[in-house]
Amino acid sequence: MDITVVGEGAVAAAPDVMRLHAGVEVRRQSAAEAFAGVRAAAARLAEALRGAGIAGEDLRTTELSLGPEYEAYPKVSAYRAAQGVEAVIRDLSRADRIIDTVAGVGEEARLNGVAFELSNPDAALREARDRAFADAAAKASQYAGLAGRPLGGVVSVSEEVDRGPQPMRVAAAMEDTASVSPGRQTLTVVVRVGYAFGE
Repeated sequence: MDITVVGEGAVAAAPDVMRLHAGVEVRRQSAAEAFAGVRAAAARLAEALRGAGIAGEDLRTTELSLGPEYEAYPKVSAYRAAQGVEAVIRDLSRADRIIDTVAGVGEEARLNGVAFELSNPDAALREARDRAFADAAAKASQYAGLAGRPLGGVVSVSEEVDRGPQPMRVAAAMEDTASVSPGRQTLTVVVRVGYAFGE
């Protein structure tokens, strides 16, 4: 006879990378004007981000759209064009300055949100695994005691890892004047462990 228990381990860690979702948007009377305008604005935005220290490989186009806006269908009032970019910020102390750089591009600039992540979650995951396995072992030991049987060795192990960002609490801002705070994120490991019961 054996027993299978589920253990859970969670570790909170401070993110060290920010993904900034930004872009540009223009409205013009013709589609060609709108597209030319958004491409020019996007070039200014990319140049400004590179000038702020973002490496070329840390810039990625996330949207490119062009379409009509209607005053009353089918009458077109204008054409809207948009281009989005994701900028990876690896030094969080520069986050506010880079956001200000985007805003300084002009009235076409758009800020569409931020996401934080850990560049190397391995150490946190190792600690979460230790906690999950210890949790499983404690549960199995308790059940063995309740059953009046000695706990045998491990016969099976499987795990599930949640790498998604789960805000645990909001940390203090990086500086008194900083408007962007990465807070903390929780990485959770769930381990399913099978134990044999001794005789």
